[in-house]
Amino acid sequence: MIDQHLQQMLLTNKQKFMIPASLVATVNVTNSLDHAFLVLTKDRYAKIVVIDNDNRYRGLISLAMITDRLLDTRRIAVNRLQQFVVGDVMQTDAPTITDPFDVEENLHLLIDQSFLTVVDDKQHFWGIVTRRELLKAVNYTVHNFDHFYQIQDK
Repeated sequence: MIDQHLQQMLLTNKQKFMIPASLVATVNVTNSLDHAFLVLTKDRYAKIVVIDNDNRYRGLISLAMITDRLLDTRRIAVNRLQQFVVGDVMQTDAPTITDPFDVEENLHLLIDQSFLTVVDDKQHFWGIVTRRELLKAVNYTVHNFDHFYQIQDK
């Protein structure tokens, strides 16, 4: 459990924790791999969120997932980009969260993820919490804790 004083400082700039869905690059589960490849390449993202037509979270997709599907025995079969859709190759077991401000849970999950997808109880996509933003909060806290609290050895 995180100490309440540390938690309070970590949440100082909590409005920056979640990047809203409207600002996040996504692809639709029915888009071709060709489209997903272009979005990932143009925006230089490692992974992006996959949604359906009702803006529900369906999974994540990365260049590595696409490339893996295109691997032939000796080469990458680029012509196969049009043969598959995002839903054929996406990751569906990535963790999601409903509370972007649960610092303890987010810290645990962000150890193995670069971002966490924020959804509601019906899986509607609300945004992402990035490791970068949470690390900024940690950095602020460890460098400023003594400005707000007097530290005393036990």
